[in-house]
Amino acid sequence: MLLSELAARFGLTLKGGDKEIDGVNVLEKAGPSELSFFINPRYAHLLDSTEAGAVLVGEAHAALVPTALVSANVYLDLARLVSVFAKPKGDFSGISELAFVHDQAEVSDRATVYPFAYIGARCVLGPGVVVFPGCYVGEDCVLGEDCLLYPNVVLMSGTRLGRNVIIQPGAVIGGDGFGFAQGPAGHVKIPQVGVVEIGDDVEIGANSAVDRASLDVTRIGPGTKMDNLVQVAHNVRVGANCLLIAQCGIAGSSRLGDNVVVAGQAGIKDNVTLGDNVMVAAQAGVGKDLADGSLVGGTPAMEHMVFLKSSAALSRLPELIRRVGRLEKEIERLSGTAADGEEHG
Repeated sequence: MLLSELAARFGLTLKGGDKEIDGVNVLEKAGPSELSFFINPRYAHLLDSTEAGAVLVGEAHAALVPTALVSANVYLDLARLVSVFAKPKGDFSGISELAFVHDQAEVSDRATVYPFAYIGARCVLGPGVVVFPGCYVGEDCVLGEDCLLYPNVVLMSGTRLGRNVIIQPGAVIGGDGFGFAQGPAGHVKIPQVGVVEIGDDVEIGANSAVDRASLDVTRIGPGTKMDNLVQVAHNVRVGANCLLIAQCGIAGSSRLGDNVVVAGQAGIKDNVTLGDNVMVAAQAGVGKDLADGSLVGGTPAMEHMVFLKSSAALSRLPELIRRVGRLEKEIERLSGTAADGEEHG
């Protein structure tokens, strides 16, 4: 596409000559027919040597390159521009004869079901749905328009997906929640008979798990994005536009408001409520409710600035222990000297 066409489509400003672009690449590898981008100041030195045909930049850096697409939000517009040139994954269409589709399933004639996928009884697959090989879609599942299940995704019975849901390879939605009662003979499984509901425009990363509710529903709100290896336990409710980052875990019956960010390897205790716009730092452990807008870190989680100061002080702890030890010895010495003086007084 011409740079002028891209500028018009995305509301950008073209500075320099118009030319045809056939892809997007990083500054050090982009060629004359490719568009590159500049976001991080640490790569400013590459602007002088890049061979990119044009560079997507903010207004402050537009003069540093001969040809630029000027953006008010470079990172957002980069995502939009890459989508123009990105090649879709997979090249199959229709419903393969090598897939199993139950005769009670309702599959749109505009859906795609790859070979070796399984579609159970009473499932509903809307227009534009794509189910890659190795996927299991259990009975009574509903997939809204344009949902995309990459290879080896599992949707257990009763799972409901909104529109434009993307589930990356190996994710399991609707597996049993972790519920056991203690009995004289050991652990007794509590049947998990609820469902999972996934809102519109949700993306779930590879090898993540969203457990079905024990009785009611586990829900992921619209626009929420989950990274790889995320665990969402039974009866959890996640609000809209949240970010759940790799290896974080949300324990049972917790509630997350809208726009919550849970960073990598953080853990949320069961039955905890996080308000809107809460941010939980990496590896934090949250064991109590958090008000709207809270920013916490550490285990147990504390206000983030307190956590940073505590972390900085921790590295000084060995020296502080040595200093305290020396002070104690000095106090003992001075106390002994004072006692001797009193005896001889």
